[in-house]
Amino acid sequence: MGRVELGGIVKDVNLQLVPEATENDYVLVHVGVAISTIDEEEANRSLDFLRQMNELDDLYNSPTGENVTQEDIDRQGNLIISKMMA
Repeated sequence: MGRVELGGIVKDVNLQLVPEATENDYVLVHVGVAISTIDEEEANRSLDFLRQMNELDDLYNSPTGENVTQEDIDRQGNLIISKMMA
């Protein structure tokens, strides 16, 4: 297991599929599992794409303007690019 961060959101993820991942590596996470490591350039391109598609907004905002719970953030953040933490 490891901890990843995206825009201030920290999650525990399973690292079994990326045993080579180390601190400060970027990883692609799906449903709580890191599925691959990617370089910083690819991470930035992916984040830009997600921003353009307004996919990251769902991590922080509720469509109804209500407070977003951690459970909502976790559910909406199933496909994120994350940076490994210590």
